[in-house]
Amino acid sequence: MTTPVTEPGLRLTVLVGESDTWHHRPVYTEIVHRAHAAGLSGASVFRGIEGFGASSMIHTQRLLSLSEDLPVAVIIVDAEPAVRAFLPQVAEMADGCRMTLDACEIVRRENPGAQEGPAGPGIQGEPE
Repeated sequence: MTTPVTEPGLRLTVLVGESDTWHHRPVYTEIVHRAHAAGLSGASVFRGIEGFGASSMIHTQRLLSLSEDLPVAVIIVDAEPAVRAFLPQVAEMADGCRMTLDACEIVRRENPGAQEGPAGPGIQGEPE
């Protein structure tokens, strides 16, 4: 068994509301597409089932109190200089939203292209 190759990285977590928009588009979608255009190594969006923010109002997915503004976390991991260079774009779109930065270790695959889908890199599921 080979020891994985690791390198230092930075994880950016942006906490937004599901209904937050930037120019009529969900903020989380805009962040992901801009991260892709900026050449960052990856971004993922996770929808929360319950949470609260600055308003102190609890939003939940439970049936009796359906919310249209559930918490959403956008997570981006890359080398520190790349993430820090991307921060101003995120700050512009996610004005007032919480953002955190955490040092992390990035585990690199030995053959980076081995796990790509049949269409190669890019957005899966969308026509080119």
